[in-house]
Amino acid sequence: MNQADRAKEARAAAETAARRGYGKLVALLAARTRDLAAAEDALAEAFASALAQWPKTGVPRQPEAWLLTAARRKAIDAARRRKSAAEGEPHLQLIAEELEAAAEHPAEIPDRRLALMFACAHPAIEAALRAPLILQCVLGFDGSTIASAFLVAPAAMRQRLVRAKAKIREAGIPFRIPDRADLPERLAAVLDAIYAAFAEGWSDPAGADVKRRDLAGEAIWLGRLVVELLGEEAEALGLLSLMLHAEARRTARRNDAGEFVPLADQDMRRWDLGMVEEADALLHRARARNQIARYQLEAAVQSAHAIRRTSGSSDWPAIVALYDALLGLTGSPVVAVNRAVALAEAEGAAAGLAALDAIGEDKRIVEYQPYWAARAALLGRLGDRERADNAYALAIGLEADPALRRFLEQRRAALGGI
Repeated sequence: MNQADRAKEARAAAETAARRGYGKLVALLAARTRDLAAAEDALAEAFASALAQWPKTGVPRQPEAWLLTAARRKAIDAARRRKSAAEGEPHLQLIAEELEAAAEHPAEIPDRRLALMFACAHPAIEAALRAPLILQCVLGFDGSTIASAFLVAPAAMRQRLVRAKAKIREAGIPFRIPDRADLPERLAAVLDAIYAAFAEGWSDPAGADVKRRDLAGEAIWLGRLVVELLGEEAEALGLLSLMLHAEARRTARRNDAGEFVPLADQDMRRWDLGMVEEADALLHRARARNQIARYQLEAAVQSAHAIRRTSGSSDWPAIVALYDALLGLTGSPVVAVNRAVALAEAEGAAAGLAALDAIGEDKRIVEYQPYWAARAALLGRLGDRERADNAYALAIGLEADPALRRFLEQRRAALGGI
């Protein structure tokens, strides 16, 4: 194997380790010190060392253990530079012994990600930052990706995350799953972060983006873990149901040529019906708790779409009613756009367009591609080709996925036939 091939193999191994183990390693490195920023810095240095050394020495048999050992050394060196020997040496030695033991037994490296997620969701952390903080610390999202997911300017999001990490360190927030009495407030942020991770993975259906690869599967795994640990928490069940409903349709979202296929045109034979049935069973369990909230409603929307496999069509009036309830709960512009699309199917394009007009002044949707795509489609159905063309142009400009961009371009070109 030549040097270029060895470098390629090393990079692939590092990327795999980052996808599978980033949050596990950060949680372990920061569990005692609560210093997330220092843990992330140490792990970043460890990855840099791996990319420099692995092409020369070969990829180690246990990459995560190698990274943990390297990061441990980086963290201890950094801490020693910040503290006097008398002040910090005993504490640092204890950390070293714990992490050394974990690195020597890689199969036993403890998974403290869920505990880290609940630390990030502590009441001492600003509510709006809990889910973004989880995404960065547990799943390694960069600030720009998080900012995009939460419709916030990247610079502002990065500054807020720095302050939130400092809060965890200064307040000594413990890494543990809270008592049941403290769960409701903190569970919401954990579920929001899991869903945001799923949404990022869902936006890369072909699994071609290294940064997003496996995120949907990782989010489902975390969702299952929360359900397993917390039993019959209705929203945890609802979130897992929602993710499984969406994941069941993954292979149907692209045809054999790799082109985008909208939900209404998907071949239902390509849906994972076992996953759909599991999702509906989870939703049934959640409903039995009589604690209806956001994720259960969103899962119910997906279930109303999935009923097409037996009835031949989605239950549009039910979907509109569910979006009405969701909009009342969240006030989300994303929900408002989806409601408008459903309303157009239930009551006609004019009704849907009026609903989009009603939210047109909301600054949060100025760069939200689905708003412009929906607007273009409804204007096209109403015969307003000029405004439809303008809306398609905006939607195409905002879309990064080549397959979806081609789909929008085809719809735009079809306006000439209206």
